[in-house]
Amino acid sequence: MEYENKICFRLFGREALFTDPVTKTGGEKCTYSIPTYQALKGITESIYWKPTFIWYIDRLRVMKPIRTQAKGMRIMKYQEDKNDLSIYTYLRDVEYHVEAHFEWNEQRPELAADRNENKHYLIAKRMLERGGRRDIFLGCRECQGYVEPCSFDEGESPYDQLEELPLGWMVHGIFYPDETGRDSMETRLWKPVMRYGCVEFIRPEACSVVQQTRKMSPKKFGSGNFSGLQEFEGGGEGI
Repeated sequence: MEYENKICFRLFGREALFTDPVTKTGGEKCTYSIPTYQALKGITESIYWKPTFIWYIDRLRVMKPIRTQAKGMRIMKYQEDKNDLSIYTYLRDVEYHVEAHFEWNEQRPELAADRNENKHYLIAKRMLERGGRRDIFLGCRECQGYVEPCSFDEGESPYDQLEELPLGWMVHGIFYPDETGRDSMETRLWKPVMRYGCVEFIRPEACSVVQQTRKMSPKKFGSGNFSGLQEFEGGGEGI
């Protein structure tokens, strides 16, 4: 399905760590082969976000070979005055093309006055051209990332001729109460397959494996803590 408020950006950096949570139980971290849906959603929100809408990630294209690098990390032990040594496995020299669009957050009826699609789309495009409103991180804070506008199909991927590559079970993302209306945080799992260098993301509600993580209540927004309503009521379009 084509969306008129779609953006496409090049995402790149020297290192990335999209942690497989299974590897964290022993105090070490190992990255997934590709970014998770949730990681890409967080990066897109760093470009531009308002609680009025929700970003949906449509496609990912892998533009450089998938390579890893292990590093020894000194981890502080908070229960004693000593450090420990752990091995973190990072992705090296990453580059992706990402396609995303936004839809109104129906769980936020109090923000209906801010549903100006043209305004938010134009702001998102301007923020993308400037490299995002907030810092871009590739999975964790020590992995700095960068974004810039691009065309999804431009350039060559090292996997353009690879018909199919199953990537196994991965975390797809997290359901938060402000998007679902449920008083809980829930983790979604899925089994992505890369075809000819591209991964087509399924929609969050299409994930068949969903596990409740913990109880959580949604945050309430109003004119007292959300400037978007003040901008609308005042006749402005925001910046």
